[in-house]
Amino acid sequence: MTKQILPILFALFPFFVCGQNNNAPSSYDEHDIKITGYLQAQFQKAQSAGISSWSGGNFDKNSDQRFMIRRGRLKIDRVDKFSSIVFQLDGTQDGVRLMDAFIQFHAPTLPSFRFTAGLFNRPFGYSIVYSSGYRDFPERARVFQTLMPRERDLGAMISFNPKKVAKFLSLDLAMVNGSGLSAKDYDSGKDLIGNLNFKFDSLAHQKLHIGFGGSFYKGTVRSNTQTYFEPNEGGFEKNSSPNNENSKVRRDYYGVNFQLEYHNSFGETTFKTEYIYGKQPGVGSSANTTGPAASTSFSTQPTGDLYLRNFKGYYFWFTQQIARTRFKAILGYDVYDPNVDVEETQIGFAANNTTAGDIKFSTLGYGLTCSINARLKLTIYNEHVTNKPTQLAAITSDLNDDVFTTRLQYRW
Repeated sequence: MTKQILPILFALFPFFVCGQNNNAPSSYDEHDIKITGYLQAQFQKAQSAGISSWSGGNFDKNSDQRFMIRRGRLKIDRVDKFSSIVFQLDGTQDGVRLMDAFIQFHAPTLPSFRFTAGLFNRPFGYSIVYSSGYRDFPERARVFQTLMPRERDLGAMISFNPKKVAKFLSLDLAMVNGSGLSAKDYDSGKDLIGNLNFKFDSLAHQKLHIGFGGSFYKGTVRSNTQTYFEPNEGGFEKNSSPNNENSKVRRDYYGVNFQLEYHNSFGETTFKTEYIYGKQPGVGSSANTTGPAASTSFSTQPTGDLYLRNFKGYYFWFTQQIARTRFKAILGYDVYDPNVDVEETQIGFAANNTTAGDIKFSTLGYGLTCSINARLKLTIYNEHVTNKPTQLAAITSDLNDDVFTTRLQYRW
């Protein structure tokens, strides 16, 4: 059904876009150097020590609780009449790393088009390009952290936003290395990303805001060996040939997104969702690669045999302001199924080549946020992560990998 919906969406709405893009300076008003940023300090308690986690990274093997700096962003930008530059750093207990470094410009005769070059957010969907400093939920959904870790990539992008004719429209088309934030390209292939969104902000006397859109990602991963595993019914089939070495396997994603915000007598209500499916090259789970990380996108050339998986994932985010106060109740649910061609009861049979990298995970999260003032926000959030039993000796029941987070954020 989804495969039928996506082509219809792209065909019927080629001029509609949601302008939820974080690839921008702090403001497009002309200004000299401006510094903004935010800091997130948090305490976390895991259900057991040493768990694999998508809530700020894995826990140490002897630890089930920790203090940490989740994000420490410092953003510097400058805007001229026809150009701008953005430079952003992220400082945590793990060190300082580059997050954004890009130049934007537009021609005076074509103000609706903007060109971007450098290191920027991949223009895919809604949550990838939406700032973590404004998001109500502590983290993005597991599926997006897996497919697009750290959200950024190196490349060039052209954007279209006809503000005078259709200000609700936004269209992005980017060509990127495909290797992510912290690496140069490891092969000569380039990946193509397209994002089509629209947003209406003035419905029901400006009380109702609606946005939706669709995205695609078309890329490849180089095979370093003569063998790869491709899906068949109930597992993987081994494909070995000298021609497989140096060949390219497909890395393709398709997604749709929807956002709704309504200002009512009780307070602000929001609902956001995304659905994504496609083909993801990965590896098999091993002593050096935990199961949940086996389908993570590569930043360097994978040296082992590739596993080609058909995946799907989605999330639902719901927030409700409580009686027009500074408090919000937040509820989230996300699912990532890295291999839709197998059931959990089939994972672990020796004959089908499946591993822990094929396990489906669901996360139910709930909590509360409090805007202490215009800059300071407190978030309390609990995540209940579930998986079904498999035939693997280490995963015969649901893993004890729930995480409780208390976070304090300051934004300026």
